[in-house]
Amino acid sequence: MSRSNQDPASVGRPNSAPMRAMVGRTYGGPEVWRFAEVPRPRPGRGQVLVRVHAAAIDRGTEHLMYGRPLLVRPAFGIRQPRQPIPGRDLSGTVVQVGEGVTQFSIGDEVLGTGSGSLAEFAVTPVNRLAHRPAAVDPVTAAVLPVSGLTAVQAVRDVGKVHAGQKVLVLGASGGVGSFAVQIAADTGAEVVAVCSAAKAERVRALGASEVLDYATTDPLGRPGRYDVVIDIGGGRPLRGLREILTPAGTLVIVGAEGEGRWLGGVDRQLRATVWSPFVKQRLRMLASREDGAQVAELAAMVVDGRITAVIDSVFPLEQAAAAMRTLASGAVTGKVAIDVALSSTP
Repeated sequence: MSRSNQDPASVGRPNSAPMRAMVGRTYGGPEVWRFAEVPRPRPGRGQVLVRVHAAAIDRGTEHLMYGRPLLVRPAFGIRQPRQPIPGRDLSGTVVQVGEGVTQFSIGDEVLGTGSGSLAEFAVTPVNRLAHRPAAVDPVTAAVLPVSGLTAVQAVRDVGKVHAGQKVLVLGASGGVGSFAVQIAADTGAEVVAVCSAAKAERVRALGASEVLDYATTDPLGRPGRYDVVIDIGGGRPLRGLREILTPAGTLVIVGAEGEGRWLGGVDRQLRATVWSPFVKQRLRMLASREDGAQVAELAAMVVDGRITAVIDSVFPLEQAAAAMRTLASGAVTGKVAIDVALSSTP
């Protein structure tokens, strides 16, 4: 039975009630974001409206802010963002449900991904949500979905990591990397992590057997091979990555960082996909999916103590642009969170 509390004719239209949000109506750097009052959205069929308690930002948020690479613009807006409110990670309370929703009720505490989460309210499909365990606080819950899903899919679903394997994680100190190290170690694999010297101790505490400083050690030039290499937002050549894999090893390329205006590094992922059928090694690019069932698994892993969320810093909603500058600085270890509750609601 539907728990909808609205006129079906209004589904999908903005609510007349206002809310505060971070808004970016043009592509560009953090300077294009404005803290503004906008109409509150309404949930459509199979969706709920969440009062956002906390959210998070990541490299994906940054790429969409700039509209780069240009390859992505047909999907997200050619000249300006189709969704002006950035952000996908969220935790909060269900305050309204759309037609056909039976999985969640008003008052449920949830975490997952939504559209435009850097706001006091956000709409999300129910298949991207999970119930938030009481043992997981809202800020911790908010940093789990996007980076945690990417990591678990890279390690488990694509990398097929299992006990006894040797795994290299490049970019181990970031949001995805900090989860990937823990999830790989949790399987019983030996994890070698690559990050800066300043972040080494924190990454080692996540379960890495060895931590390499990329400034002094070239992980592609060391003796020995790896069963799985997880390259997060890197730019190392495919040939070099293949040389450190075992003959039947797996390379998982997560994200892309590059200067190309049109492809922005995605060309390396595409080349890996083309090469893979012709070699014994598995060369894979990861296109992560937003899955509420896996979000629930991640939350359960936090409750069980199998993984922890590394939170570098927490900003109020009105300082989300400053949070993005902090993320872009490269000095962040783990995740940058946005605590919407720190901003007083009118």
